[in-house]
Amino acid sequence: MIYTYKTRGTCSVKIEFEVNDGIVSNVKFYSGCNGNLQGIAHLVEGMKAEEVIEKLKGINCNGRGTSCPDQLAKALEEVL
Repeated sequence: MIYTYKTRGTCSVKIEFEVNDGIVSNVKFYSGCNGNLQGIAHLVEGMKAEEVIEKLKGINCNGRGTSCPDQLAKALEEVL
């Protein structure tokens, strides 16, 4: 199933991703730092959602209190 998450407090505006049997795939960030976000998407491909949350939750970007990786963790928490 494809999920869409509207981000808050980041340069990216939206994240689309799939979670099947607890495994993350096909992550796409819209807007934001393209190269970095492609890297994150590739790194989390095939990982368990719980592991992604554990690694990315709480990352702060320039004092915003959140970041694109943190927003992905929040999106995955909502799905789980």
